[in-house]
Formats: sequence, structure tokens, C-alpha cells
Amino acid sequence: MEMEQFYYDNKIVKKFIYATILFGVVGMLVGLTLAVMYLFPNMTDGISWLSYGRLRPLHTNAVIFAFVGNAFFAGMYYSLQRLLKARMFSDFLSNLHFWGWQLIIVAAAITLPLGYTSSKEYAELEWPIDIAIALIWVVMGINMIGTMLRRRERHLYVAIWFYLATFVTVAVLHIFNNIEIPVSALKSYSVYAGVQDALVQWWYGHNAVAFFLTTPFLGLMYYFVPKIANRPVYSYRLSIIHFWSLIFIYIWAGPHHLLYSALPNWAQNLGVAFSVMLIAPSWGGMINGLLTLRGAWDKVREEPVLKFFVVAITGYGMATFEGPMLSLKNVNAIAHYTDWIVAHVHVGALAWNGFMSFAIIYWLIPRMTKTTLFSKKLANFHFWIGTLGIIVYTIPLYVAGFQQASMWKQFNPDGTLTYGNFLETVTAIMPMYWMRAIGGSLYLIGMLTLVYNIIMTIKAGSPVEDELAQAPALQRISSGRVRGEKFHSWLERKPIQLTILATIAILIGGIIQIVPTIMVKSNIPTISSVKPYTPLELEGRDLYIREGCVGCHSQSVRPFRSEVERYGVQAKAGEFVYDHPFLWGSKRTGPDLLRVGGKYNDNWHFNHMWNPQSTSAGSIMPGYKWLFDNKPMDISLTQKKMQAMISLGVPYSPEDVANAQRTLREQAVKIEKSLESDPDFVKSYEDSRKKAAAKGEKFIPMNEREIVALIAYIQRLGTDIKVKETK
Repeated sequence: MEMEQFYYDNKIVKKFIYATILFGVVGMLVGLTLAVMYLFPNMTDGISWLSYGRLRPLHTNAVIFAFVGNAFFAGMYYSLQRLLKARMFSDFLSNLHFWGWQLIIVAAAITLPLGYTSSKEYAELEWPIDIAIALIWVVMGINMIGTMLRRRERHLYVAIWFYLATFVTVAVLHIFNNIEIPVSALKSYSVYAGVQDALVQWWYGHNAVAFFLTTPFLGLMYYFVPKIANRPVYSYRLSIIHFWSLIFIYIWAGPHHLLYSALPNWAQNLGVAFSVMLIAPSWGGMINGLLTLRGAWDKVREEPVLKFFVVAITGYGMATFEGPMLSLKNVNAIAHYTDWIVAHVHVGALAWNGFMSFAIIYWLIPRMTKTTLFSKKLANFHFWIGTLGIIVYTIPLYVAGFQQASMWKQFNPDGTLTYGNFLETVTAIMPMYWMRAIGGSLYLIGMLTLVYNIIMTIKAGSPVEDELAQAPALQRISSGRVRGEKFHSWLERKPIQLTILATIAILIGGIIQIVPTIMVKSNIPTISSVKPYTPLELEGRDLYIREGCVGCHSQSVRPFRSEVERYGVQAKAGEFVYDHPFLWGSKRTGPDLLRVGGKYNDNWHFNHMWNPQSTSAGSIMPGYKWLFDNKPMDISLTQKKMQAMISLGVPYSPEDVANAQRTLREQAVKIEKSLESDPDFVKSYEDSRKKAAAKGEKFIPMNEREIVALIAYIQRLGTDIKVKETK
């Protein structure tokens, strides 16, 4: 057959690898900074854009979408061309994908520290960036499918199935979770509220882990492990079962993040059932990966790249065993809201995604620069210090998680809580937080070792150039099934049909869970005493979101004796019908706040936000001094926010909107007057007034500052639910 010559595009692979390394260092540095903030909470005192609440979403977005995302794109662009024996469909689309994605990352790095966030886990970015993500994702999909349609290899290898499922599912998840009502250029409200928002968010959140951190890297595993080990995939039949069962079952598992919450029980139980089933396909993939190395273990001893792959696949197996276990209600009752979950997440992120990315970088760079790796010893050092870092990071957090759960649930013989002060549990686990920071430092040292090793390798090699290849053109055959051809064999040469079937497989679970929760009103019973937020409380809630308070405080009391005793009556679905977005949280670094309204006076909250340690000795919460600055709170959008809420079904009247500014001021003045009951407040207030006059600055009354709005929101929490006390 006549051979056609063409060039593989290695330059786009190089760009994504360089971006992976750069953002890997940035994301891990931010993560280590956050770990140190647990030990020194006021290390960035008074600097709003370097506060814990704003940096935490920057860390998760940088690691997930910048580091792991770029690593996937690098591996995908390299492997896809070779599996299809074709250059990418469009160099322009490849470069548009690269530069568009990096601009999105830069936009996230600017907006998140400035407090522009939707607060939804792994989906914090505001609506203009969400639109950009969708557009760039579609660009990648067009380029991917276009390449498949002009391929020279008839068979679509298993890695490509995972790439297709990733493209389709992430697009569906991203679009449905980020349907928002814009209020301004960088402010929006989720169209879903309360329980419905929680379900959609964790349908997205769990499957962002599934289809951004798992399926694309399984595709990379199926290409790179056999390639580097020079062994065929252990079982092609197992890969078929692995693929279809994984993408079908995974999409149902999101509700296991909401066990014992106000989510309807039928949805919780569905999530548990499918989460438990998930262990079968997950371990099928792990077994397929590890057994592919049969007969190549001598190479594992010698090749640091294969060492990284072995630990990565093992880490995947550990995380995917632990995930279904954590979805069991009795285990979830212990682990949820504790540092156990943080450890679980980082086993997957550091071992599976991190080590897989490192292995691919170490293997690709020498081949593209036509040289050998600068130092295998340094690569081995990276492997061992990285592995040690994972162990030192995660094991203390597992211990911390068990200790938190144990202390939260202990009772004295007289029926009172043994550790009634939440801070006692925080103080007890501080040694584990020190260990976490040490483990993170070791892992970062490994990353910096990779940077040096790769730079020296590139310097010694040739510039990255497009790679010449040749293959015969694809010969046309019947579009239907050839005699004796099995259905899946036919499907493996039909990218469009394969994409359609994968889409159907992932939509079934989402439709069955989400549509009834949104459409059937009996799932979300209303409570007559629950009213919309006042204008000042609405502004305060947005400040709570801006400062990332939901990252440390939950607002969902579970039906356990220990939680009801500590926080108050359990959460009810009807409480959250006006919450756009929901703020149930997923970690308790501080106590639950669902019933905190009225528990402390306004002065306590005022002092607590200025200097948490002054009211709560041993607290690791940072101060929020910028909320007290001598500048007016921005209320220019208050009426627009209320109008947006009306469009979402919140029952504000036209009079409420028209009188918003006056109502807001009246409530703010009341809070200021209550603050004046504290002589210390009066004295400091007068001192600040004199200082402003001495500097010739305009003095802003306290009732116009942001702290008053935040106090108003916090004091509202839980006060709509009237509970008759019983002995």
C-alpha cells in the first residue's frame, strides 16, 4: 500500500508540558502556604487577597485545572496523534486551546484572590470565565473528533474512548452546574437553590473528580504504561468492561457527599448503592494497569518512570477503594467534615495524578529533545522523596480525622458533651497539621527536583521539532458491521457512534437523580417561617461567600445526638429554599454555623472578626481586618441582586426592592447602636474618627462598613426555625 508522509505536532505537546511544570510549582506552593496558615493563621494579617479563604480555591483550581489539566492535554495530544496516525486536525485549534486555557488559568489566579467566587466546590469561577471554559473545551473536542475523522488507523484504541468520555461528560457537567443569573460583570447567582443546588453541585463535584482527574488519566495509563513497559495491555476485554461500567456507574455517585443532609433519602441511598458498585470497575482498571507490567518488573527496578507509574496506579486503587467505603453511611458518619476526607483527596491527587504526570514528563521530554534524561539519580530521588511526602502528609491527617470524629461525639455520664468547646478538637490535632506541612514540603522539593532535571535535559538536547511519520491512508469499508464482526469491534471504528453511546451512558444517572429533585415539590417541603434575607443580610451573605468562609464552616446539622446537642436541631430542606447558592460546606475546621444566629451578641462577632484569638483562645481562624476599613460598603448592586433573586423565585415585593437602600441603612444603624453598648468599641471608634480627621480623610460611619453586613447575616442564621424546647 502507498505510504503517506506527515508530521506529528510535538510543539503543542511541549507547550502543555511546560505549562504543567509551571502551574504545578505554583499550585503546590499555594497549597504549602495554606498548610502553614493552619500553624500561623495571622501570617498574612490584614492582606485580603492573601487570606486563607481566598487562597484555598486558588490552590484547588491551580492543581486540578492548571497542573493536572495541562498534564492531560500534553499526554492526550501526544498519544492521540500516534494512536490515529495523523496530525491534529487543526494547528490553529490546538494553539487556541493552549492559549485559551492558560488565559483562563490567569483569570482564575486574578479573580479568586480578589474574592470573585461562586463558592461552589471546584466551580468557583464566575460566569464570564465559565463561558470561556465551555468555549475552549468545545475547541478541544472539535480538534479531537476532527483528528479521529481523518485518521489513518481504523481501530480506536481504549485510551481514545476515555478521552471522548472525558470531553463529553465534563462539558455536560460544567454547563448544567454553572447555569447562573448574572448580576454584574463578576457577580452571579446559581439558578438552583438549597437542596437542589447541593445535589447539582455534588453531581458536578464528584464527577469533576471522576471525569477530569480519573478518566483522562486512565486513558493516559492505557497508552503510556504498555508503551514504556513494551508490553500489551493485560486484558482488552477487561478494558471494555472497565470503560463502560465506570462511566455509567460513576455519574450516580455524587449524593454520597450529602449523606445525613437535607437531601431526600431516596437520592442519598441511590448515591450509596452506586458508590459501592463503583469499586468493581475502578479496581478492574487498576488490575489491568498493574498486570500489564507482568514480565517487566526488572525494568521497574531500573526505570524511575515505571516506579512513578506503579505508585500512581496503586494510589488510584487505594483512593478508589476508600471512596466507596466512605460512601457507606456508618463510615461517612465518622469521616465527613473531618481531615480524613482531606487525606483521601490527596492520596488521589498526589499519587495518582501527580505521579502519573511526573512519569509522562520524564518520558516525553527526552524523546522530544532527542536526548536522554539528565539524571536518573535525581529522578529516583524525586520518586522517593515524593513518596515519603505523600506518606507524611496523609497518615497524620487520617489520625486527625479519627480524633476529630471521636472527640466531637463523646459524652459525659451526665449527658453533656465531653468536649463542648469546638476549639478543644482543633488544639488536639495541631501536631498532625505540623506533619502535613512537612509532608507537603517534601513533595514540593520533589517537584523542584523535576524542574531542575527537565531544564538540564532540555539544555543538553535539541529544540523540539515536529516528528516525521508515515502510514497508509485509511481504506473505506462498509459503514455497517462486516460479517462476523462483533458489535463492540464495529463501535471501535466509529467515533461518532461511540461518542453518542458514551453520552447516553453518562446522562441516565444524572437525569434520574436531578430531574425529580427539581420537578417534584414534595422533595423540598417549604417552611412558612422561613423568609427571604433582608437587603443587608443579602449583602452580608455575599461577603461570607467572598471571604471563603464556607471552606472552613459548614451550615448543615446532621441528625446525630452529638450534633444536635452541639449545634441545635438538624437541618431541614425547607430552610434553604432562598439560598442561591447553598452553603452547606464540606469541612469543619471551625464549628457549624447553621444555628449560630443570636448565640453571641453583635460585639462578640465584631471582636471575633477583628481578632479571633481575642474571643476564642487557640483559634486558627485569621482576622478579617479589611472588613473594618474606613471605606463604604458597596451597595450599588443591592437592588439588582434582589431583582435577580425575584427572577429565581424569591418572594421580594416591588416595595422591598424600591426601599432596599433605606431598609439596609435602618438595620445597619441598629447593629451600630448595639455595638455602642461596649465601652471599648466606643473608645476605639472615637479614636479612629480623630485619626481620620487628623489625616484629612472622610470618616465612614460604622453602619456603612462591610463588617456590619456580615454580622447581620451571621445573626440571621437559623433564626427562622422555631423549635419548642423540651426537657
